[in-house]
Amino acid sequence: MARHLILVCSTLLASPLLLGTASLTANFDDRVLAAHNRERATLGIAPLTWDPTLAADAAKWATYLATTGQFKHAPENARQPEGENLWAGTRGYYSAEAMVDGWVREKRYYKPGRFPDNSTTGRMEDVGHYTQLMWRDTGRVGCAMATGAEEDVLVCRYSDAGNYIGETPF
Repeated sequence: MARHLILVCSTLLASPLLLGTASLTANFDDRVLAAHNRERATLGIAPLTWDPTLAADAAKWATYLATTGQFKHAPENARQPEGENLWAGTRGYYSAEAMVDGWVREKRYYKPGRFPDNSTTGRMEDVGHYTQLMWRDTGRVGCAMATGAEEDVLVCRYSDAGNYIGETPF
């Protein structure tokens, strides 16, 4: 019996070595979407669906930002505007969930009201990522991560776009 228990315990301890560990990018799209939808569910807001076209748009911009080292929003497509959230952090360090959580943590500054008058700090920049993530009329998201010399860059695109002046986010 003791031998069997030792064999079972040693097999369980060795299994990560045998199977490999999950990388920070495994199932990245699913994990980013799930992180968005977990937060939306806390307020009963409908879940987002993944949009491969938005993800392709996000990938182009993420690659541009990672390659150039710039960090700015893309020029908006005038015919069909997309919402956009940007994140950057130490290369290879942050999980998909931690990246999205960077935006979710802005809720500490959120107060109910019409955009942009919904920040306890008086600065819409302190809540804009969170309100886009939670925007009631947004139904689709597509995200992509690109790796630069020192940073990973995450870009998420949203449709319908949010953060419209004078509207209530949710």
